[in-house]
Amino acid sequence: MGKINFLHHVGISVPSLEEARKFYIDLLGFTELGSAEFARDQDVDRIMGLKGAVAKAMFLSHGDFKIEMFEFAEPTQTRDDSAKPVYLHGISHFCLDVTDVREIHARLKVAGMRFHSDPVDKEGVRTVYGRDPFGNAIELQEIIDFDPTEGSDF
Repeated sequence: MGKINFLHHVGISVPSLEEARKFYIDLLGFTELGSAEFARDQDVDRIMGLKGAVAKAMFLSHGDFKIEMFEFAEPTQTRDDSAKPVYLHGISHFCLDVTDVREIHARLKVAGMRFHSDPVDKEGVRTVYGRDPFGNAIELQEIIDFDPTEGSDF
């Protein structure tokens, strides 16, 4: 019988892989695993539910966490830095577990990352939400007393 093993990666569409590299690799410390391109490939179109897709892609990792990023040339789109509110349907954010969230928050803020607030201590965790250059929400979380995803009533 088939089973789900683990979360392999998160996919993010971005308007610029170069800008994504500067943010995710230079600022956050991810490693680029590789890159690829595809153009009007019927199999890719069928998989993604698109027609005539043309894109560059790259895989990044940080420990066991992987991100697949796409920069689409077709279908064309407009850049949206509007920072979609996290309550709307869809993937609202991804979370990076960190050590010393206050120091990382200060460093990223100086580098231009936008944050919703300063780090907040809440129920065993010090956490803050910020935005990548494209408006995607990223949570920075430092576990202080306990991980609320492990055995709590959260």
